[in-house]
Amino acid sequence: MDDPTPGLRWRWCRLDELGATELHRIHEARQQVFVIEQQCIYLDADVFDEHAWHLAAWSPAQREPMAYARVVDPGLKYPEPSIGRVITSAAARGTGLGRELVRRAVSHTLAAFPGQGIRISAQARLERFYAGFGFERVGADYLEDGIPHAQMLLPLRAT
Repeated sequence: MDDPTPGLRWRWCRLDELGATELHRIHEARQQVFVIEQQCIYLDADVFDEHAWHLAAWSPAQREPMAYARVVDPGLKYPEPSIGRVITSAAARGTGLGRELVRRAVSHTLAAFPGQGIRISAQARLERFYAGFGFERVGADYLEDGIPHAQMLLPLRAT
């Protein structure tokens, strides 16, 4: 399969490995999507950032990351590791970068936490998108920050 992300530099690292400018730009991108575009008022930079892996796609053509997700360590939000704060910049939407981001996030998470499934809190409108990666809905819809969400689980599969 061809890489849909030519020219992007992918970075997978812990919080203390991010430079101050990188972290600032990640927070800018997250605030643009979650606070400005989705009009949610909540604490985006939270305690989970300290206990997570951060995956970002950087382009020399843009200050903020083109795509970003974090993976919270197991036992903090859920028993399993959890992928969240998934974003693509407005410039990258519709290019397939979101799919590549989730594919990489799942791959890195399974490698970092072998023998575990992955749980997410997905916006309900994105259930089909995540189901395409093998995530299965667990439970009913609920509101998070005024937006319908569903918990989804990528179950541990025998290899």
